[in-house]
Amino acid sequence: MNPRIALATAGRNLQQLRADPRTIGLIVAVPTLLLTLLSFVYDGSARFTGIAVAMLGILPMLVMFLITSVAMLRERTTGTLERLLTTPLHRADLLAGYGAAFALAALVQAAVLVAVSVWFLDVQTAGPVLWVLVVAVFAAAVGVATGLLASAFARTEFQAVQFMPLFVGPQVFLCGLLAPRDSMPQLLQWISDCLPMTYAVDALRSIAEQRDPSGDVLKDVGVLAAFAVGALVLAALSMPRKTR
Repeated sequence: MNPRIALATAGRNLQQLRADPRTIGLIVAVPTLLLTLLSFVYDGSARFTGIAVAMLGILPMLVMFLITSVAMLRERTTGTLERLLTTPLHRADLLAGYGAAFALAALVQAAVLVAVSVWFLDVQTAGPVLWVLVVAVFAAAVGVATGLLASAFARTEFQAVQFMPLFVGPQVFLCGLLAPRDSMPQLLQWISDCLPMTYAVDALRSIAEQRDPSGDVLKDVGVLAAFAVGALVLAALSMPRKTR
């Protein structure tokens, strides 16, 4: 991987994002609006804080998965990817550039989402809010990496969107949001242990309940980072060099 080429690719992607207000709105505004809607659904219930804290890891992961997979498919279907790969640009440079650009977008997304939840929706945590931001960013990074991986197996943008239920459904059901994981059958607990969203929710629950959650959070963040790196490596190995 050439860092200079990867940074240039990241810069190009950021320029494309800046020129697309709808995508910016989907990244920044939609998760905030969904969390705000959820606050009205619970209407002051004490349960809202627990659900909202978990959603601070779930929403960034889901939104960044969708945005990244569609953006990469657009590069392939328009022939841009083929032309880029005829230059000294390596697949690793391309994916690193995409990962860096969308990770920066994810940082902005997470900062806005956490700020709104804490200052306007009165979501309180026992641990430092900064840890919430860290987990949200790493959860979004997993969404970016898995979105790039999913794009390698799709032929059209519609097919990339079709991966969403496969990626979202099992994780939402098994991450501990709907029911405690220790109350699930053993097989489902084992499957849950293999899903990145589980670790994002566990980390955020630790922040919500513990004054010093650093040990648990660092462990979970390390697992999220491993998922992100692993997905990027698999994406680099799986990405076709030609448009199908």
